[in-house]
Amino acid sequence: MENNPTQEKVSKVEVIKQNGNFLRGTIEEALTDDKTFFEDENVQQLKFHGVYQQDDRDLRSVLRKEGKEKHYRMMVRARIPGGVLTPEQYLVFDRLADEYNEYGSLRITTRQTIQLHGVIKRNLKPTIQALNEVLVTTLGGCGDQVRNTVCCAAPGHQIYHKEVRRDLLQLVNAVSAKTNAYHEIWLDGEKVPLSDELNEEPLYGAVYLPRKFKLGFAVEGDNCIDVYTNDIGIVAHIDEKRISGYTLLVGGGMGRTASDKLSYPRLATPICFVNRDQLIETVVTIIGIQRDYGNRIERRYARFKYLLDTRGLEWFQQEMESRLNRELVPPRELTWNRANDHLGWHTERVGRSYIGIFVENGRIKDTAELRLKSVLREIVEHFRPTVRLTTQQNIILSDIENSNRSVIEQKLREAGVALAETLSKTKLSAMACVALPTCGLATAESERALPTILPDFERMFQEYGIEDEHISVRMTGCPNGCARPYTADIAFVGRSPGKYDLMLAGDFYGTRLNQLFQELVPIDKLADTVRPIVSAYASEREFRETFGDYCCRVGLDRFRELITKNR
Repeated sequence: MENNPTQEKVSKVEVIKQNGNFLRGTIEEALTDDKTFFEDENVQQLKFHGVYQQDDRDLRSVLRKEGKEKHYRMMVRARIPGGVLTPEQYLVFDRLADEYNEYGSLRITTRQTIQLHGVIKRNLKPTIQALNEVLVTTLGGCGDQVRNTVCCAAPGHQIYHKEVRRDLLQLVNAVSAKTNAYHEIWLDGEKVPLSDELNEEPLYGAVYLPRKFKLGFAVEGDNCIDVYTNDIGIVAHIDEKRISGYTLLVGGGMGRTASDKLSYPRLATPICFVNRDQLIETVVTIIGIQRDYGNRIERRYARFKYLLDTRGLEWFQQEMESRLNRELVPPRELTWNRANDHLGWHTERVGRSYIGIFVENGRIKDTAELRLKSVLREIVEHFRPTVRLTTQQNIILSDIENSNRSVIEQKLREAGVALAETLSKTKLSAMACVALPTCGLATAESERALPTILPDFERMFQEYGIEDEHISVRMTGCPNGCARPYTADIAFVGRSPGKYDLMLAGDFYGTRLNQLFQELVPIDKLADTVRPIVSAYASEREFRETFGDYCCRVGLDRFRELITKNR
């Protein structure tokens, strides 16, 4: 396997990976020392094991003044393909949140998995071991490799639902890291003697990928997972209730650096159609091209999207055909008719239902008013549903006997959990990333801030009579875009404490990037800045015209000029 044949110099992280002995580093030794934190080389290796070293940023300044070290804590992220958990697996997460998580909560991510925040270093190994006992791994939760592979979380009984799930799991197995380091370090597995002849990573090699790599499955028509934001989007086509094949999309990615105009978000481009039996070979080939030619010098340009745009789609297609030894079949035309999450009660099959429960910003916790964590534990313990996590940070409980629907609904109400039909469409489609106090990249609030400003938008939409329109509102604490802000109708991207870039004109169906409208808008001015556009949309929109489509049709310059005149 060839890794970056044309590049002579590499970034610091590449050197760490090269010297890391297939993700071992000195993690095992560091777990037994008396430090509360890991050194930088191990911090980079730990990401591949699903662990981020963080600290409580609310306490930084106080601790610095007192001459104390940072309040170091670890975030543990599992890999849960397609977001599906057994009752036993979910209950282990729930227990670990109480035993080892300083914050006592679970966090559903936009990639359909669970993060445990606030794990101290000495509890890291027991946490990972407990997850592995119920067959949940954290290997591949983070790091420069294929991350958690996502898929529509809604259960179904049609044969094509089973086919998608089967193809997903086979693909996950093919692209997962094969190093024995994970078992050696966390599960006390037998150490494998290494030699020059032994290649622990047939796909990744010793230095893995240049940056993270994301895969997502969708069924044509339903884009609830934002399939265009993935490095490879895999769209199933259904003919006569069976999968006839997949259209592959390449080069999606949300991250950008605000100060660097050469960085940007990108939506994936349709590149080819494959039969089911060609899927794994084709996806592995695409990953191999990024492995060999992706930028290993500048990490900010190392994502797959930059390789595609630098080399060109024609070059990439030719490289694919050369490696596959066959011509690519053109992609099929795609149509979408829904993108909202699968919330509320739905029929799953005869005698069985599932319920999608809204989880504000993905945070499962108990408060005085809302006992979400407790009631979910009670329901899962008693009724044993399959637990499904969504890419919009919500949770689905499936395989519920119809006779139990009223009992479950009553338990939710008593715990203060609002059913989906009682919440506004604005709230149901809103998302925020974690940001402060734990994320080291955040420059502004997000998860803690969105609930304080969203009511302003709910009232505004109601005032103008557009509360029933699908208008997505998303917020992130930095431009990296973990809550996928760049496809939203309205997005707030953190730039500095209390100030955000205001993005408008995305597409609710996730097929268009939004545009920068105003920079560095104070948090208390966000609603007022959007108000003139909302007012114009309410009075000028065409029949069935969405908010994003209206903004694109009339152009945002009209409203920029209006704001300038009113200053």
